[in-house]
Amino acid sequence: MAEKYKAAPRPKGGPGARVMGEKPVSAKKSLRFIWSYLKHRKGLMVLAFLMVMVNTLASLAGTNALEPIIDNFLDPATATGSPADRLAGLAKGVMGLGCIYLVSVAAAYIQSRVMVKVAQTTINEVREGLFNHLQELPVRYFDTRTTGDVMSRFTNDVDTLNDAVQNGLTTLFSSSIMVVGILYLMLKRSIFLTFLAICSVPLTLLATGSVMKKARHYFTEQQKCLGSVNGYIEEIMTGQKVVKTFCYEDRAKEEFYQRNEALKTAAQSAQGYAGMMMPMSKNINSIIYAVIATVGGLMTITGSMTVGSLVVFMQLVQNFGRPINELTQQYNSLVTALAGTERICNVMEEKPEDAEEQERARDPKIIGEGGLYHLINDHHGHFYWENEKDKREVKGDVRFNDVTFGYTEKKQILNGISLWAKPGQKIAFVGSTGAGKTTIINLLTGFYDINGGSITIDGIDISRIRREDLRRSMSVVLQDTHLFSGTIRDNIRYSKLDATDEEVIQAAKLAEADPFIRRLPQGYDTIIEGDGGNLSQGQRQLLNIARAALADAPILILDEATSSVDTRTERHIEQGLDALMEGRTTFVIAHRLSTVRNSKAILVMEQGQIIERGTHEDLLEMQGRYYQLYTGAIELD
Repeated sequence: MAEKYKAAPRPKGGPGARVMGEKPVSAKKSLRFIWSYLKHRKGLMVLAFLMVMVNTLASLAGTNALEPIIDNFLDPATATGSPADRLAGLAKGVMGLGCIYLVSVAAAYIQSRVMVKVAQTTINEVREGLFNHLQELPVRYFDTRTTGDVMSRFTNDVDTLNDAVQNGLTTLFSSSIMVVGILYLMLKRSIFLTFLAICSVPLTLLATGSVMKKARHYFTEQQKCLGSVNGYIEEIMTGQKVVKTFCYEDRAKEEFYQRNEALKTAAQSAQGYAGMMMPMSKNINSIIYAVIATVGGLMTITGSMTVGSLVVFMQLVQNFGRPINELTQQYNSLVTALAGTERICNVMEEKPEDAEEQERARDPKIIGEGGLYHLINDHHGHFYWENEKDKREVKGDVRFNDVTFGYTEKKQILNGISLWAKPGQKIAFVGSTGAGKTTIINLLTGFYDINGGSITIDGIDISRIRREDLRRSMSVVLQDTHLFSGTIRDNIRYSKLDATDEEVIQAAKLAEADPFIRRLPQGYDTIIEGDGGNLSQGQRQLLNIARAALADAPILILDEATSSVDTRTERHIEQGLDALMEGRTTFVIAHRLSTVRNSKAILVMEQGQIIERGTHEDLLEMQGRYYQLYTGAIELD
């Protein structure tokens, strides 16, 4: 099957076919990011590194103690005393070695436990900080990235960082101490042999240096490709009904094959270069080891070195290459961790909505007028806009003044939109898909900032209202339903966490959701599964309407609120919606023209412009676009 897709061109469209750009971040910057979390645990890290030092020095002391044991008790040429004395001395030497290695084992255990705590608490904070920061990012960030790619920051990238913190740091420290200690013990025994041993270092560094440089690039590419693969898998798995409905399976396999091949190519290059470093350094060390053994043997024959000294020296030579080999082994995980940290840094450096809001609050023009407005609820059915110098009641007077907007610089979606909604009016938008109806809602709720013009509520530019308070002033029923894990009661209460059970039930009754909820086995305590998979699409939408009803905000937005219910259910909930809209400024986006007949004004949109405005009767008399849509002369698509 692989051959079938190998020759296929990479698809240019389809689910998940997005170009994922990554902003490069230097290794120095990534290390500063990691240290910003580690510095809070400096005490534990000092303890861990102290234990690493004890462990390393104990290991070196044990190796160093072998020389007198061999020369004094084992080598017939240098040993003195009776066999019994030599045996007793040997036993004492072995017991001394045992004590030294017990200290080494205890230190290694403490170091391991401490670093596990450091790593897990650090990763816990990184994961929490990443999640919290994502909650503060604007909607446009998530609109331009796949869910799987965002999720890979929490899985692959955080996991690689965890491995580096838990093992990489101590390995780096212990290897450095080991190299210095071994070098000192070797110089004590033979300067000439030490020189031969040191010759392997520049050869190893020279051989592996260029390989390491190339490997870092491929490890970064590997992490990007991994995010792309995860993102595509997430989209296809969650969209299986669409995939199967449109027989997209073969195209999905083709797209996945291409992405998986890109990941394989990047991984092969990364792992291939990383895998070359260990054999290269090991072979160089083996050659040097053989040369030193030969020269050292000749020195023992001539009497310039004892057998015990040569045995210890050879063990030190072997150990001298080990920390270097360990560093090359750890390079794989360290580079992967840096690549993952770069991706985490990219997210953490994204500008949150609060930062944009703080910039506006520092604007002298706004500060001079009392600063940003907050929404005040007196809990008696009245809302107020309030800042340091002004307080006015929220009436719901909404106006768009010559608004222009485009999701990208190259394409404008809205062109000079001007509209108004007086307090308590119901304003409806109709038009073809892509006309800009939902975009107007995205701008009104502050999901995106306009490029030109202004949007005001009760005479206040929405840029002067805290985004959180702006959204609290609105109850929104989106076209895409989304329910969370938990009970039906909890999902309705999502819009007002302190609502009583009675308020939840009243909201459900208003949305005509109460009857079907009570027919469920556990009623309001029924557990929602898989984004409401155990409910029909219409039932899920009714719960969304109930959630909006509970919010009890002065402005109501219905974005295709009844698109997922049948006409009979729609007639049932219209009464509830009418009650919900009473006294509220309401914006309605609808494909069913029958649902907007009683609107105060109907705005017909095409290609980002309002081409008609009026009541249902006015628009029919005009016999324009709305008339054609209503009579079926043309279809609303």
